Amino acid sequence: MVVLGIVMLYSTGAYAKDARGDSFFFLKRQLMWLGIGFVACLIASHVDYHFWQKTWWIWLALSVVLLALCFIPPIGKRINGSNRWITLGFSNFQPSELAKLAVAVFLAWWFSRHEASAGKFRKGFAYPMMVVSVLLGLIAMEADIGTTALIGCAMVLVLFIAGTHIAYLGSMVIAGLAAVGTAIVLMPERMGRFLAFLDPEKYPADAYQTLQGLIAFGSGGITGLGLGNGRQKLSYLPFAHTDFIFPMVGEELGLVFTLLVVLSYAIVAVAGTLMVLRARDRFGLLLGFALLTMICLQAIVNIGVTTSLLPNKGMPLPFISYGGSNLLFCLLSVGILINIFRQGLAEKTMMPAYKMRARTTPRI
Repeated sequence: MVVLGIVMLYSTGAYAKDARGDSFFFLKRQLMWLGIGFVACLIASHVDYHFWQKTWWIWLALSVVLLALCFIPPIGKRINGSNRWITLGFSNFQPSELAKLAVAVFLAWWFSRHEASAGKFRKGFAYPMMVVSVLLGLIAMEADIGTTALIGCAMVLVLFIAGTHIAYLGSMVIAGLAAVGTAIVLMPERMGRFLAFLDPEKYPADAYQTLQGLIAFGSGGITGLGLGNGRQKLSYLPFAHTDFIFPMVGEELGLVFTLLVVLSYAIVAVAGTLMVLRARDRFGLLLGFALLTMICLQAIVNIGVTTSLLPNKGMPLPFISYGGSNLLFCLLSVGILINIFRQGLAEKTMMPAYKMRARTTPRI
């Protein structure tokens, strides 16, 4: 998927409006982040994953600080009406990607420490919800409803696996849906996207990206127009190198490659689950599941949006879309998953650690 992303970025990046006259501007930046991500993946795969358990508070505090800096110029950078980035000098960084890691580490640490209280209201629901809500609130203030919903959905699944009472989770889901609905009503741009999702032909201006993406899929057919021969990237399809790179795969490489991409994410989900089930302890199980969930949910959302199955939401396709922060998070997550799996294999028995424990076990 990473290789496919580099190839498609080479094909589409030169036509992006922010290419700054350099045909390889986005490609060079993505290769730089790929190098950083590969090193992070390599290190994470060799460092004991309990390192994250000991330093959970650092990532949580750092996420809060960086998310707050998004609103303070000139460090924070406003792009396309959203305050999601901070300037690092050589590139922009999206702190919400670090927040994903912080939430995963925190929840894994919390429920590995309070395993016996997972079904109770305060320690099994209220306290962790209060902590994560700080991050979710800051991300929502950036006008990044999609990432807020993504982390919220991942949190619900992790709490379910950890053993939180189903009634508490139900109330959380209802509150989350109400919050998203309120945000859609109060933000005209989001309301336009939602109405365009319900009836694209009636709201062609708001559904422009979606309609152009569908045209790209249709133009590609089964075998595609050929690498580099796509037409939608010629200023017809905005963000063809980022959030809507999947339709470009369909236009240039055809249905065969789009199905291979979907199959690749299915393999990641299955293989990742099998790796997580080898975790030697509860912390590794929950951490691996949280990271894997965020990657897979993000892929589902992006593919759903670009195929008009979900309302339009700017969210990159993991490993493939242009976006250094997201690529770094995904590769780091893979490294952590590898370490969890390797330590599980090192155990004398191959039975998952949580099955050997006599205490309350997470739902699986």
